[in-house]
Parts: sequence; C-alpha cells; structure tokens
Amino acid sequence: MSENESKSLDVLGLKSYGEAINTGIKGLLDGAAAFLGRICLPGAEELGLLIRDRVSYWRAIQAAKITEKAERKLKSQPENEHMHAHPRLVGMAIEHGSWVDADDVQEMWAGLLASSCTKDGKDESNLMFMNLLAQLTTSQARMLSYGCENSNKQLSRLGLISAQRGVYVTMTHLVSMAGIDDVNRLDRELDHLRTLGLLEIGMYLEPRPPWTADLAPTSLGLQMYVRCQGYIGPPANYFGLTKGE
Repeated sequence: MSENESKSLDVLGLKSYGEAINTGIKGLLDGAAAFLGRICLPGAEELGLLIRDRVSYWRAIQAAKITEKAERKLKSQPENEHMHAHPRLVGMAIEHGSWVDADDVQEMWAGLLASSCTKDGKDESNLMFMNLLAQLTTSQARMLSYGCENSNKQLSRLGLISAQRGVYVTMTHLVSMAGIDDVNRLDRELDHLRTLGLLEIGMYLEPRPPWTADLAPTSLGLQMYVRCQGYIGPPANYFGLTKGE
C-alpha cells in the first residue's frame, strides 16, 4: 500500500480494512482525505480519530461522497484554494452527513460544508443550518427544497428576503415528492418543518378534495437553502433579487 493510500485510509478511519478496499474506492477516499486535510488543517488528526472510532465503512463512503461534492461546489468560489472551514463545522458535517445516503440530501450537506469555507476559516455561521439539517428527514429536506425553488421571492428595502405564500402542492404531488403515503406522517413532517421555523404556518385546505399543502418557506428556510447550495454570498444575490422588488 502506497504512502498516499495509507494516509487517506487513516484520515477516514479505514486503515484496518486494508486491501479489502478496491482501487476505485481508494481514489474516492484519497480525494476526500486531501480535501479535508486542506480545509481543516488544525483538526485533521482529530477528525481522523473521530471517524476511526465511530464511523463504519458505509458511513465513511457517504462522508467521502459529501466531501467530493463539497470540493466541486467550492471550486466555483473565487480564490477557493485559499479558503478553509472551522474544524467544528467540518466535524459536524462529516459526523451527521455520513448517516445520509440520499444523493440530494448529501448535496445539501456538501453545500453547507463548502459555504463554511472562508479565507480565515473562523466563520461558524453555518452551525445553525447544520443543526437544522441534522434534524430533517429526507422527506422534509425535499419538501423544503421544493418550497424554496418554487416560491416567489421578494426583498425588502432593508435587504431581508422572504417568500410569498401560496406554494401549493396537491396530496398526490406531496406523496410522490416525500415518498410517504401515510397522511398522518405527512402532517407530522410538515408540522416539524414549521416548528423548526423553516416553513410558514399553514395547513391542508379543507373540507373538500383535492387537499393541498402550502410549502412556502420562511426567510430562515430560504437562507438555509442558499447555504445548502454552497453559496456564500447574500441570499438575494443567489436569487437575483434587488431591494424593494
């Protein structure tokens, strides 16, 4: 085993698997190790210990996929080669994101990891968004993304972003999007998003079919969505809004 292979397996806590890891996986892990080492120099050794003790082979693969996606997103930022993330945020993204195997939710974790990178590596503002994403099911993450992508956004004169109410989806669409056909669970999922402050307060429109739900996001939900895309600048710039629009 080469020195580079040994280092990548060590950082990701997989050194004990040795030759059981095929060449393709080694390449993925090498890239992940190099990326984590570059953006998290002060905590690279501690991160390796964390993953070695607590992350299984399956979780390490998910973590490697997230870092690969994050690196791709970060490359779109100017001077990305000089940007770093606070070790606290890197550790949190790997710890929680590695439990997820849904590609679209991994993209969200990757976006938060990428948008955590700054020139001084001291910005912890993504901590709240990582805490929120860690509490979301895959279904909830998809419903939030749908609301943010399909809502009409506006910007106040003060520069605060918000979404107009009325991002209505039918029950059939909601079931397809969330992958849930239990109406009680759907209701719980939506209630949880509202409790976390990510969706505006709303309810199913009754008393007659077709029942619909309003997935209009809050300002917090929109800001989280933007960071989950790996975008570091103001949310208004991401959506192309101007003040007073």
